[in-house]
Amino acid sequence: MLLALAILSAVIWFGLIFFHGKFWQGGPILQPIPPQTHTATIAPEVTVVIPARDEAASIETALSSLLMQEYPGKLSLILVNDRSEDATGALARALPDPHKRLTVLDGADPEAGWSGKLWAVSQGVAEANRQNAGTGGYILLTDADIVHAPAHIATLVAKAQTDALHMVSEMVELQCESLAERALVPAFVFFFALLYPFAKVNNPASRTAGAAGGTILIRRDTLAEIGGIAALRGALIDDCTLASCVKQTGGRLYLGHSCLAKSIRPYPRAADVWNMIARTAYVQLHFSAILLVLTVLAMLVVWVAPGLLALFGHGVVQWVGLATWLTSMASFLPTLRRFRISPLWALALPLVALFYTAATLGSALNHYRGRGVVWKNRAYRDAIPNSGKQTVDTPAREAVSDTAAPRRSGQQSRRPH
Repeated sequence: MLLALAILSAVIWFGLIFFHGKFWQGGPILQPIPPQTHTATIAPEVTVVIPARDEAASIETALSSLLMQEYPGKLSLILVNDRSEDATGALARALPDPHKRLTVLDGADPEAGWSGKLWAVSQGVAEANRQNAGTGGYILLTDADIVHAPAHIATLVAKAQTDALHMVSEMVELQCESLAERALVPAFVFFFALLYPFAKVNNPASRTAGAAGGTILIRRDTLAEIGGIAALRGALIDDCTLASCVKQTGGRLYLGHSCLAKSIRPYPRAADVWNMIARTAYVQLHFSAILLVLTVLAMLVVWVAPGLLALFGHGVVQWVGLATWLTSMASFLPTLRRFRISPLWALALPLVALFYTAATLGSALNHYRGRGVVWKNRAYRDAIPNSGKQTVDTPAREAVSDTAAPRRSGQQSRRPH
């Protein structure tokens, strides 16, 4: 039985290394374009939509980086203040805006069947359409905790235009400073690339579709063709759902790593990373107990068994286990180099995999306890990805139900010209 387990693990790793889109590689990475590459005459209009809920700690830094973009075409920013209970909206309105790019929109309570973030995004896109009734140009969806280098938007647009892409997405650089971040965050990127191999996402002939929500540049006509943000209304993993919708309609995707955008959201404790994983891990498995069991077994066979066989096996079993364990660690090295941390962290990969497995089980436990997906003081129970059906709970002072949610009309304020 141990020999069969060792061979099974080795065969799986052989397939992953050679037939799974080279997920372990360090790229692709978009490099900043030279300033002279774009001119105002060919740079299409870009509207940036930023949903923000209780982001006072990061909103000034993130928005300032967008306001200072070196983009020669028309650039507009729409911040949707998603019922924040801190100073997010006030801080945004107080920012210097010499080019009059920023609109701050006070979002309404979510309608039934919408996640809070997507409802905020939909209001931002609606405002973008109100400001510009045409279908040309691009929408950039980004988060309120991401800092963008001055050439970022120009680089994204250049990539989209040069390669005739309908959507360009990048996984931004993540914080990796605390002990918990160094131990656990690189694996998050590694496992994401395993689930959504970038080469397969970028291959029009492959059915694999994926995106990273921190940076998504999408053509406005493409977004309209798939039915707008309303097509995603029930999705809790909205970025990959959007990518799937685009690819299903024949759209061309790009997914890569970013060297021009960085998240400033810290994860100082292991519990913070746990919550990040547990928030949507069971959603990824479509709330299926069968998929959960298969996932746990796969994690044990792929990540844990090789190390145990190498340490405690004998004869052929030990040698096969050692070769497989070394292969798994070697596949992790490009990711560790990207985060500029010691390759010795690869030795901890089986333990990290156990942590992610436990967090996935925790995600399922949250679901069966009725807690559901919790983010920004909102809980989503019994959500089915891409179905538009879910139950939304918020604190008592901001209660929303599927039946009769009181709504406040959205108010907008555009900085004076």
